[in-house]
Amino acid sequence: MTAQRRKRGTQTSSFGSPGRINHDSTPFYTSKLYDSLPKEQRVEYKENPIPSEFLDALFCKSSEKMDELPDSSVHLMVTSPPYNVGKEYDENLTLEEYRKFLKRVWEEVYRVLVPGGRACINIANLGRKPYIPLHAFIVEDMIDLGFLMRGEIIWNKASSASPSTAWGSWLSAVNPTLRDIHEYILVFSKGTFGRKNRNKRKNTIAREEFLAFTKSVWTFPAEPAHKVGHPAPFPVELPYRLIQLYTFEGDVVLDPFIGSGQAAIAAVKTKRHYVGYDIDEEYIKLAERRIREFLTELNAPKLF
Repeated sequence: MTAQRRKRGTQTSSFGSPGRINHDSTPFYTSKLYDSLPKEQRVEYKENPIPSEFLDALFCKSSEKMDELPDSSVHLMVTSPPYNVGKEYDENLTLEEYRKFLKRVWEEVYRVLVPGGRACINIANLGRKPYIPLHAFIVEDMIDLGFLMRGEIIWNKASSASPSTAWGSWLSAVNPTLRDIHEYILVFSKGTFGRKNRNKRKNTIAREEFLAFTKSVWTFPAEPAHKVGHPAPFPVELPYRLIQLYTFEGDVVLDPFIGSGQAAIAAVKTKRHYVGYDIDEEYIKLAERRIREFLTELNAPKLF
C-alpha cells in the first residue's frame, strides 16, 4: 500500500519538478496548450544515399533548390543565415521578403532531412529602434513548416563581446539600451523526436561533453572576422557541439549558408560527411581552401 501511494505521488507531482522522477506528463502534453502545434508523426524511417560526387562538396548556388540532395538524405542541418543588414553578401530585403527567402530554404531543408533529422539555426537579433527579434520570426516559420521545436541554446559570448558602451542614456532612465552578449541556437527536428540509427553508426560524444552540451547555455568566444576572412563566421566549436550531440559518425551534415566553411571543418573533425551551399564564389573558394588546410593539418605527422 505504501509503495502504491508513493507511485501515485510521483504521477501527481508538479510537472517540471527537479530530479529524475517517474512523472506521467501525458495530461500536460495532451492539454489544449499543445493543440495548435505540430505533432510527432508515425513515419517509416527512410535514409537515401547522396551520390558520391555530391558528398563532401560545396556548391556555388542558392540553397532554395538543393537538387543535388535526395529526399531524406541529410542527418543534421546547422547554419547561420545571412542577416540582411547590408553586408556584401546580403540583398536589401524587407523583413517579410527576408522571411520568405529563408522559409524557402527551410522548406528544402525539411525535404532533405531524414525522419528525426535535426535542424539547428544560429541567429542574432538586430537593431534597437525597434529591436528585431529574428529568432522569434524563424521559430514561427519553422513551426509553420511542420518542424518540431526541441529547444533553444543561448550562446553566451561575454568573453569576446564588443567593449562598446552603447548604453543609450548613461545612468538615466530616459532611454537605457540593452547590449546583446548572446546569440541563439534554435533546435528543431523533422517529424519525430527520436532518430533511427539504421546503419549502426557509432556515437562519438564523451560523457563530459554530453553533460555540458545538453545544457541550454553555452559559453565560448566568437571567431574574429579578420582571422577567418568572412564578415560573420561562427566558431568551429558551435557546429562541433551540435554534430557531436545530434549525429553519429559517418552521418551527413548540411550547411545551406556555408560561408567560410566552419560547419564543414567541424564535420571533417568529427568524421562526418558535409555538403554546403553559398551564392558567393569567393566564399566557396575560401571554404574549400580552409577545408584543405585543415585536412593537411589533420594528416600531418605528429612530432611528439
